[in-house]
Amino acid sequence: MRTHFAGCSLATLLLCGTALGASAAEYFDRIASFPITANLSAEADKNGKTVAEIISVSEDGKLLVYTDSPRKAIGFIDITDAAQPKAGGLLSVGGEPTSVKVVGGNALVAVNTSKSFTEPSGKLVVVDIAARKVTGECALPGQPDSIASGAGFIAIAIENERNEEVNEGALPQMPAGTLVTAPLKGGSVDCASLKNIDVTGLAAVVGEDPEPEFVDISADGKIVLTLQENNHVIIIDAASGTIETHFSAGTVDLKDIDTKKDGKIDLSGSMKAVPREPDAVRWIDNNRFVTANEGDWKGGSRGFSIFRKDGSVAYESGATLEHEIVSLGHYPDKRNKKGAEIEGIEVSQYGKDKLIFVGSERGSVVGVYRDTGAEPELLQVLPAGMGPEGLLAIPGRNLFVATSESDLHGEGGIAPHVMIYQRAERAAPAYPSIRSAKDAKGLPIGWGALSGLAADPSKPGQLFAITDSFYSAAPRILTIDAMRKPAMITGDILVTRNGAAAEPLDLEGIAVAPEGGFWLASEGNLEKGMNNLLLRVDAKGEIKEEIKLPAEAEKGAKNYGYEGVTVSGTGSEQLIWVAVQREWADDAKGFVKLLAYKPSDKTWRGVQYPLDKVEAGWIGLSEITAVGDRFIVIERDNQIGENARVKKLYAIAASDMKPVSLQEKLPVVKKTLVRDLLGDLKASKGYVLDKVEGFTVDAAGDAFIVTDNDGVDNSSGETQFIKLGKF
Repeated sequence: MRTHFAGCSLATLLLCGTALGASAAEYFDRIASFPITANLSAEADKNGKTVAEIISVSEDGKLLVYTDSPRKAIGFIDITDAAQPKAGGLLSVGGEPTSVKVVGGNALVAVNTSKSFTEPSGKLVVVDIAARKVTGECALPGQPDSIASGAGFIAIAIENERNEEVNEGALPQMPAGTLVTAPLKGGSVDCASLKNIDVTGLAAVVGEDPEPEFVDISADGKIVLTLQENNHVIIIDAASGTIETHFSAGTVDLKDIDTKKDGKIDLSGSMKAVPREPDAVRWIDNNRFVTANEGDWKGGSRGFSIFRKDGSVAYESGATLEHEIVSLGHYPDKRNKKGAEIEGIEVSQYGKDKLIFVGSERGSVVGVYRDTGAEPELLQVLPAGMGPEGLLAIPGRNLFVATSESDLHGEGGIAPHVMIYQRAERAAPAYPSIRSAKDAKGLPIGWGALSGLAADPSKPGQLFAITDSFYSAAPRILTIDAMRKPAMITGDILVTRNGAAAEPLDLEGIAVAPEGGFWLASEGNLEKGMNNLLLRVDAKGEIKEEIKLPAEAEKGAKNYGYEGVTVSGTGSEQLIWVAVQREWADDAKGFVKLLAYKPSDKTWRGVQYPLDKVEAGWIGLSEITAVGDRFIVIERDNQIGENARVKKLYAIAASDMKPVSLQEKLPVVKKTLVRDLLGDLKASKGYVLDKVEGFTVDAAGDAFIVTDNDGVDNSSGETQFIKLGKF
């Protein structure tokens, strides 16, 4: 076993789980999560794509306005009571809205009306937000991407984006983009006052095709414009339209990063001279601005940078935020080209603190930093919906909002959500509930996809978890210190076969073996040649025994097999129980097997378990744990968010667990509801996560559950590790 140590700076004491002193600090906690499907009318296509991308707010901070490009509309959310957001419906804007900014009583909406990439067009739509009515339109000289207001002006980045299917997306692809500005008049715009500012010929990459991306205006009327693919930044005076300066965004050398799609998080990689290719940009003050270095062509430096107006770099985050994302279990291992993909930025003053919000599109989190004038201080990381794009500060109400542009609801997954957070004095932030410590090299232990729990029978708070097949190249047992808050992953054990990482495995259950080491359950998939396996491993993770079901018993197995393992009895009467997730071909509908392996005579027996009935999706078991004179199982459906119905703990009396030979008719056990977990899963004020996969009771009698985040694959990456209390 590799032992790891948590080294914490003063800036990250809370995040490292160090106990807080008597005085509280101000943190954001999520207070509501609004599914934007609630804004769809009765006549709308309920399964069609819908997103919340860029977002703005009324001047009183009570009405949110967001862009929904697939629906060619803007959406409204009433947050008069921020903890109980209400649907305000959609308003068509006659094209694909790309950005929105509320000024006075109007929403100024940038709308893409292009016929094609080579015939780009757009318009600025003025919407009376009280009347929910379009009151004016101005033609734009191309496809808009970003809009900003400030110092009495608006600025619109006209991107005229490239077609990534033409010449592999290489530039140039004409016509060229530009920048449009105009003075504001009472929250509206005179179309005749629109000014086109030529920004071609400035960037060294492909100057004739600038591809303007994002824009912001400082308090003293200076516009900052990013040319993402060109890796360039321009500063323009809003009043005169004069380009004051421009410069390359430069490159970053990255180290201690994961660069390979190889089924494991390995922070031994590096990249040299990576172009920043900034996307979002916000002024911090009249001399500094911050960029989100997403990358969209040849670069993307996985972090954010603070520039001075003269082009010098005041701060470079490098991989530091990405390391934090790894520690929180949010690292998107399938996205190793650009890593966590930092895309969104927001800056605002909350009381005495100027805060910088940094959004990770692929990690689905928002880092909250305090501006210090030098290196910003990381205060906390917020869990967001999938693919946070728009970040919005509402400091007058101590609120912060993040949108979500990834939509899976048409496929039975989660819809985009707008998440609302409130800042207040707290002992500690609610999220994360679990994170990892640093290893001996000072790097975070990579983790995700927790699919089972077990407890050290002699040490309170000492738990073990396993990672499933998402990390196929590195199946591991993780050690968790649940006495800390948040719970801390303190070490990992690689599961090996003959000294090498054991592949292929899909670890779904873990139990502490009374004789030492562990019992592990690996879920099979016969179509891929993987059997369901019961594994006995030693304390170092080496497989000592691999036990298959008799071929006759497994022939009806499908790809939803073993999902939990536990131990009962002692000596020659010891049984190793595994829960089968769903019905196999030889099971009656609504019944699944609980299988028992007897090491003393190497035989298999079983009982049947009756599942609840569900109206949508499927239902099955995710865990089995022997606790005193009963067995506890997790029974859950595969539904997420507002569609979730069954996330329950059931008990089976040990006296009822009388397995018989698999050649006989298996007896059906009786179950008793112990706890409906929906209330626990809703307590985070996000949407209900679908995969409650682990349950255990520690040596002190405290019960814990954990959710599986699927390795951040079609998932927000959020993991809920919840202490249920005495059991």
